[in-house]
Amino acid sequence: MITTQILTLINMAINEDLPGQDITTRSLFGTDCSVEAEIVAKDSGILAGIDVACEVFKQIDRNLIVEKLLSDGSELVQFNSDIRNKKSILIKLHGSLFSILASERVALNFLQHLSGVATETYRYVQEIKGYKTKIMDTRKTLPGYRVLEKHAVNVAGGVNHRFDLTESVLIKDNHIAAGIKNNFKLGKLVTNAIENNDSSIKIEVEVENLEQAKEALDNGAIYLLLDNMEISLIESIVNLANGRAVLEVSGGVRIQNLKNIAKTGVDFISVGAITHSSRFLDLSLEIV
Repeated sequence: MITTQILTLINMAINEDLPGQDITTRSLFGTDCSVEAEIVAKDSGILAGIDVACEVFKQIDRNLIVEKLLSDGSELVQFNSDIRNKKSILIKLHGSLFSILASERVALNFLQHLSGVATETYRYVQEIKGYKTKIMDTRKTLPGYRVLEKHAVNVAGGVNHRFDLTESVLIKDNHIAAGIKNNFKLGKLVTNAIENNDSSIKIEVEVENLEQAKEALDNGAIYLLLDNMEISLIESIVNLANGRAVLEVSGGVRIQNLKNIAKTGVDFISVGAITHSSRFLDLSLEIV
């Protein structure tokens, strides 16, 4: 899980927050002391990013004792200080006060953001539970965080779209517009994509109406992205494809209309909001 890329991101975050010493803790406590601390959930949700958070503590101080109590994908129950529900305690820490407090914000930033992505994804996944349709992410991710955000989507039951521009072909509206300017019809773009790529490469075509869907299918497309469509049009394309293509819906997707989209029988609904608009989950580090 902790790759070289993730380590680089962790150390960038540490250096951003701690370019020198934590002058608050140093000025309050002249001598370091040993303490115990816990990271607890103050929200209900789905956990993601716990290995990254643990690595933050280790990068700042290898002598810290870091005990991971839960794994990514765990369901978090809101912590109640009167009834100490162990399920709400994510991590236990023992060691240097200076090191624990120096690590606190960076570790929590990773945990709160990624758990927020997982929690939002889970809301969408649960909304269409029982339908064949799967919730899919997009490339609308924070720079440097894509692998982590897509991991958070996975642990909450979502699936990943392409990771980057090298992974698969996606003929989008701007490709189609550029084709029109250069006398390339959509069908020609589809056949070019098929002919100029290995058969293992997925080729997806974004369509906006029934005519484009028919042209794409007639020229060999087996994966259609239905962009910003009314339910009636989605249903028409489902009937047109009749199982010949994988169908993904994107654009105009809200949790309120998920079930209506899933009822059409499409395979995927891609949702940018699960990564770009999720809120931080309320988690906290507490000295105990």
